[in-house]
Amino acid sequence: MKTGTQKKGVNWKRARKSHKGKQNPIARANKQADLDMLELSAAAGEIDLKYLDESGFCVWSEPGYTYYFKGEQKRLEQTKHRGRRLSIIGFLQPLISFVYGLVIGGISRKSYIEMMEIEATEAQKTGRTRVIVQDNGSIHRCLEVQKLWSKWENMGLYIFFLPAYCSEMNPIELEWQTLKKTNYVGKYLMTS
Repeated sequence: MKTGTQKKGVNWKRARKSHKGKQNPIARANKQADLDMLELSAAAGEIDLKYLDESGFCVWSEPGYTYYFKGEQKRLEQTKHRGRRLSIIGFLQPLISFVYGLVIGGISRKSYIEMMEIEATEAQKTGRTRVIVQDNGSIHRCLEVQKLWSKWENMGLYIFFLPAYCSEMNPIELEWQTLKKTNYVGKYLMTS
């Protein structure tokens, strides 16, 4: 049964941002197969598998759902004053832990390196292989970070890069969505 708005050619739906059109399907399939093997190894207790990502929050936010006329795209003009930006970097180990750090402004190379050094030190202490799944962000691949890769691997920390434009392969994205929907971080920004 159609509702009144559907009869008039209007739909109530979630606004989405997507890069799926830019994905390389072969690279995605290959990386997904590798990631599936890592997840099986983690489930068997052979390795520690964590997912890393950064996100940002500001006072101005777009609504999640809105009305659209069929065949039209709605534009939401952003106001000039967005407020102070709060950035977050986190490590998700499904069913085990979700560790994150907050910073006013953007996540820097220094912050990223500090958190990865902690992960490498913990991997070395436990003697267990630890794999961090992450995207190809500029701070993840900068020269300063690349110089640390072999050191981290010697400590038992390995990095698994997701293919370009495949953020949906990282389950931490769902955590950011939950934080943004509940507006918990937005409330922090309004009071700070």
